[in-house]
Amino acid sequence: MGVADSLADYFDFEAHDTDFRTETLAGATTFLAMAYVIVVNPVILSEAIMTDPPAGMSQADVIQMLAVVTIIASVVGIAVMAVYAKRPFGLAPGMGLNAFFAFTVVLGLGVPWQVALAAVFVEGVLFIALTLVGARRYVIELFPEPVKFAVGAGIGIFLLFLGLQEMNVVAEYPGGTLVQLGNFLLEPTAIVAVAGLAVTLFLYARGIKGSIVLGILATSVVGWLVALFVPGQEGTFAPPNTIGVIRDVGFSTYLFDVQYNFLPLVEGFLDGLGGITEDPVVFALVVFTFFVVDFFDTAGTLIGVSGVAGFLDDSGDLPEMDKPLMADAVGTTVGAMLGTSTVTTYIESSTGIEEGGRTGFTALVVGLFFLAALAIVPLISLLPLYATYIALVVVGIIMLQGVADIEWDDPTWAIPAGLTITVMPLTTSIAEGLAAGILSYPIVKLAVGEGRQVTPGQWLLALALVVYYAVFFLADGGFVAF
Repeated sequence: MGVADSLADYFDFEAHDTDFRTETLAGATTFLAMAYVIVVNPVILSEAIMTDPPAGMSQADVIQMLAVVTIIASVVGIAVMAVYAKRPFGLAPGMGLNAFFAFTVVLGLGVPWQVALAAVFVEGVLFIALTLVGARRYVIELFPEPVKFAVGAGIGIFLLFLGLQEMNVVAEYPGGTLVQLGNFLLEPTAIVAVAGLAVTLFLYARGIKGSIVLGILATSVVGWLVALFVPGQEGTFAPPNTIGVIRDVGFSTYLFDVQYNFLPLVEGFLDGLGGITEDPVVFALVVFTFFVVDFFDTAGTLIGVSGVAGFLDDSGDLPEMDKPLMADAVGTTVGAMLGTSTVTTYIESSTGIEEGGRTGFTALVVGLFFLAALAIVPLISLLPLYATYIALVVVGIIMLQGVADIEWDDPTWAIPAGLTITVMPLTTSIAEGLAAGILSYPIVKLAVGEGRQVTPGQWLLALALVVYYAVFFLADGGFVAF
């Protein structure tokens, strides 16, 4: 038996009705949709690191270190997902959580970034322990059935909202409605992005495999052509500073002159472990916040993308859920030791699933792409962000199909499901949407005389969320945003 046959057997291609070409294309699609994290995560976290930068290092050096660490932490989490869980999900440091790490914990509360890394590490260790004993799976399975079936559609609208904002189709409105239709015709990159979206939707409607990848790449090429050949547009259509830096140092130097030594970040983490006892109350609060937000964010994403892939059972649960949960727990723990914030399953995994990815081989391909990016970290930065948001809009539309599984004529389904779906995009948080559904479910059940159908575990889960929000609404006289 050859290597190809062994891999096909290991990932059980036959049972999932898939093949190498489909899985590889799916992995490439997910990677392209996630690749922005290699650029964005270092920029966000560098703001925290620069409050106490490693000796002799500029912010540019710190950003390159963080890019390398982002890749390695992602590869670790993805490797566990691919080989152990055998699911087609990509993982990387979470976007909302890195902003909370940098701007709320370090810059806002004044917690040293070294101690914040230690808090993420403790969170990861807790996740590993709880996953091993099945506690995380137990809590997630307590989620009310209507909430589990609504998560996918909620994430879909969330993705749509984010993507359309970036294209300026949805814009800020200072009046009472908060948002309005944006005039994207006044913004050059928005015109290209919307045109790229139209082409992508056309290709998708025609049933073209790889339509999302083709749309992203075509939009990126058009953007770069405008940046290079239209006077005055290089700073608009190309990612910030890339053209200037390439001209100064040369393209080959730009691609391969990378700061791979991230030991200063590891040393910072070790220092943070030693600083836990200096203010244990604040440290416990930070760990608690990271824990709760990551728990619900990961659960929501995992259920949502599993629903798109058809992995959920009749109760809306994911069989052998502990295995994919272990992937983000290990990724978070290792990532903190290296110098980055919480690693989580990515919504963008649904882009690869839509292209047909069904096994761990899809995740393996994503991990290999991330690993290859180590050699050419700056090349990833050449991908314009406005091109990647095409994937969010297309997948958001696709994920709306989940509303068909909701029993809308039953208020005990309609109210929790409706709140889950709408609160996610309106608060731009998967965790908040889940909380809305979980909290409303027992109340609605009581209202219709079905209170006995609510399990003790579901009551305890709702009570824990009430305590969580009470703590953070009262903290410092206001809600701690993340």
